[in-house]
Amino acid sequence: MTTISANDLKTKGISAIESVLALQSEAVISVRGKERFVIMDLEHYHYLRECELEAALAQTRADIAAGRLVKESANEHLARLKASL
Repeated sequence: MTTISANDLKTKGISAIESVLALQSEAVISVRGKERFVIMDLEHYHYLRECELEAALAQTRADIAAGRLVKESANEHLARLKASL
């Protein structure tokens, strides 16, 4: 993954980001030599969010299949939450 320094970002602006993202899907922004942020185009972000949601759905389905669930009313759920505090 390519790193863009904060100084490059200040001097070159969005063109520094665009040039990196033209070659790869993500880039790191470093501040004072330390990696601090990841940037990506919006299409790649949406793809990653979809992957995250698919993984959560798969985990939920696995929990249901394994019987790791609780069936209760909203009031019962609130009471259980209050009791756990």
